[in-house]
Amino acid sequence: MSTPVPAPAGPLEGIVVVDLTRALAGPLATLILAGLGATVIKVEDPAGGDSARTNAPYVGADGLTMSSRSDTDMALALLNRCRGKQSVTLDLKKPGAREIFFDLVRGADVVVENFSTGTADRLGVGYESVRAVNERIVYCSISGFGQDAQPGVRAMDAVIQALSGIMLASGAPEDPPIRVGVPVADGVAPLYAVIGILAALASREQTGTGEHVDISMLGVLTCLVATEDWVALERLGQPLRTGRTLPRLAPFGLFGCRDGYVAIVAPQDKMTHDLLRAIGRPELIDDPRFATRDGRVHHHEAIEEVIESWSGDRPVAEVVAVLQGAGVSAAPVRSPAEGVQDPGVVARGETLPVLHPTLGEIPGLRTAGIPIRFSEHSTGFSGPAPGLGGDNRAVYGERLGYSEERLAELARAGVI
Repeated sequence: MSTPVPAPAGPLEGIVVVDLTRALAGPLATLILAGLGATVIKVEDPAGGDSARTNAPYVGADGLTMSSRSDTDMALALLNRCRGKQSVTLDLKKPGAREIFFDLVRGADVVVENFSTGTADRLGVGYESVRAVNERIVYCSISGFGQDAQPGVRAMDAVIQALSGIMLASGAPEDPPIRVGVPVADGVAPLYAVIGILAALASREQTGTGEHVDISMLGVLTCLVATEDWVALERLGQPLRTGRTLPRLAPFGLFGCRDGYVAIVAPQDKMTHDLLRAIGRPELIDDPRFATRDGRVHHHEAIEEVIESWSGDRPVAEVVAVLQGAGVSAAPVRSPAEGVQDPGVVARGETLPVLHPTLGEIPGLRTAGIPIRFSEHSTGFSGPAPGLGGDNRAVYGERLGYSEERLAELARAGVI
């Protein structure tokens, strides 16, 4: 009988993260760290915990519901965002709570918080206080506008989208502002937070000391918006909101079919020529309007009409098959529910089943995985989301060495 080979560890195995985050941007950052193998200790208020615990919908013995009805019901947001983390309770406003927090910090590598600017300092758990306890700590703050903003300013995803300009980057000129359907500010900010944390950890290997990583949600999203030079386009008289297509890369965008839409991307000459052959219009290859990229930009409406006059009478599946068969970059426009079930994405673990701590896998539901593959390490989550304070004994008792008597006293006093 052969000896079982242990599964490879995550690349961040041995890194301990103290997680003060709540809502979405912060918990997504620590979720990524957990998925990469770090030990994440989520600190929650004993009076209810993370607000995600009461975000409908819920999953329980009765399936999906919009209100909590039983002890098994857990918010889907919590099940998704708190996988692989340990939950401890700690009321940072109670006497003695900061000393417990600092005990956690002494054995940690990273602290992540997403309070509004100035709140962590008011609670006595800001960067300078933590650094005084552990100079090797990498402390990451995620806030709406950065740590140099006016204290107390709060921001939500829709507010950041509005301020960044992204709401007026999509849609047609006559459309009202369009909110991006996924929480893009809350989703992109944690990516930069993790990049900053990993860079600071790498630097610590050289210097021996940690540092403060300061992430502004507005800065992150505006950075994304700035990948397009909107000022230059405006000065050149180019339309900034172009609807389903992008004229300066024509043919590029979404084209109607009998039963839906396809995305077609063919901005370069050979791509366009292959496309025209595929739709049975090879005579247009030498048409001066379409033969070059500059010509197509100036006559984008004409080439878009040619394409849609062909695609509009055909089902999506046929259009995609013909174009892909000719080497043209094309794909069906799918719903979000269809997208997360993509067989390739599922096979690579880039979306994962939703797990309930007592009910197991919830049929048909999928959530985010870790879309990074390593040759020598694994990614994934050690278990489903924990109950509120479910790891108090393991963390405070086993990790910090607190006695059962002390734990009981802290619980009676409402500290944990």
